[in-house]
Amino acid sequence: MGFKIIWTDSAVSDLEDVFHYIAQDNPEAARRVAQEVVDHVAILESFPFIGPTYPRGSSGSLRHIVVRYYRIFYDVNESRQSVEILHIWHGAR
Repeated sequence: MGFKIIWTDSAVSDLEDVFHYIAQDNPEAARRVAQEVVDHVAILESFPFIGPTYPRGSSGSLRHIVVRYYRIFYDVNESRQSVEILHIWHGAR
């Protein structure tokens, strides 16, 4: 069994924001992008350390993966065998 994926409220909100922004012009593209994000996050169940580290100051580092123009920030907890999805940001941020 792989790592458990935990979506924070912030990450869910970020994904909803991405979806709604794209859907203003193209609802089908919005669905595709949202599904790609979900599919890439699912890979972390088996490969939680696939993303490079991203420094976040005194509280250690996060990891991130990229899907299209979006960066998915997450934290791996080895002792709990979990991956916490923290934020989804556009690369321009």
